[in-house]
Amino acid sequence: MLREDFEKILKEHGLKRTKQRILVLEALASCEDKHLTAEEIYEIVKAEFPEIGLATVYRTIQLLSELNLVESVQLGDGYVRYEIGTIDGKEAHHHHHLICLECGKVISFWDDLLDELEERIKESVSFQVVNHEVKLYGYCEACLNKGSGAT
Repeated sequence: MLREDFEKILKEHGLKRTKQRILVLEALASCEDKHLTAEEIYEIVKAEFPEIGLATVYRTIQLLSELNLVESVQLGDGYVRYEIGTIDGKEAHHHHHLICLECGKVISFWDDLLDELEERIKESVSFQVVNHEVKLYGYCEACLNKGSGAT
């Protein structure tokens, strides 16, 4: 996304379009498949805005999370990671995570096969699922080719 898109989104949410907020969103958008920690976001933003502090990055992430512009993800490695959340009414994070048990690589899987299950749940028990999180553990192609993964 472009800086102008982020500025528009912040304005629509009644927020000032500060350089810090724009840079945090840009950092997440530029590393979409990496699921960054706050410290990694800080290092990216600091390269363009050296005077920023880590506490400012944490506060910015918290604010953007409250607006669902940023989503937190726990991938079982002890870190809270972040990715772009709902942008222009579309959930950018509506995907699943494939986690390699050998090298730790995280792959986003975009096909949502649970839509039918969610509809069946709604019909059978009158429960509306509004979100879900799926993490699948296994071995990536590289680790399988090295022979380190189970077959």
